[in-house]
Amino acid sequence: MTTAGQAIDANEPIVYVIDDDRSVRVALEDLLASVGLTARSYGSVKEFLSTPVANAPGCLVLDVRMPGQSGLEFQQQMTTLGIRLPVIFITGHGDIAMSVKAMKNGAIEFLTKPFRDQDLLDAIQQGIERDRLQRKEDSLSSNLRELWQALSPGERVVMELVVQGRLNKQIAGELGVSEITVKVRRSQVMRKMNAKSVTDLVRMWDRLK
Repeated sequence: MTTAGQAIDANEPIVYVIDDDRSVRVALEDLLASVGLTARSYGSVKEFLSTPVANAPGCLVLDVRMPGQSGLEFQQQMTTLGIRLPVIFITGHGDIAMSVKAMKNGAIEFLTKPFRDQDLLDAIQQGIERDRLQRKEDSLSSNLRELWQALSPGERVVMELVVQGRLNKQIAGELGVSEITVKVRRSQVMRKMNAKSVTDLVRMWDRLK
């Protein structure tokens, strides 16, 4: 098991395990270690929240029923707390209603103990990949916002009109500026946004929105 104080490679995935049964935590740590995955385990939601989540792709293996706050209750609070880890539920006392509720709230899997190790590992890999893709999307969006912020107010207006399909002449008429001014601003937009074509610009605009 990797403790909270140890350094983590930002590219190395981490599986967080929250289960009040120590024997289950140890068994899951051993299973994950056997396939080369780093695990951090906790006996309660409170214990998990007391340590920061690493800036690395990962997922959360969460017991449904625990003393104090239940796994299902915590899942509903995760968005408010800014925790976006994909969730995999494990339980020894699950029912269909619990499963439906968990899946509706975005859980990847709902496994009833005893479950096949491979079923859990498959769900974990799916969760890690989902989180990795989400992090990539977030990074792209963040970079685009920084480029957008670097545009002048006039350039932003031109970009918005360009992606709407307006011609330079039309933009000039709408803004009350010369067509040369529009061409200059448009050129600056393309350069600052690192766009090679209007199609690129449209994609960027959609992502920014």
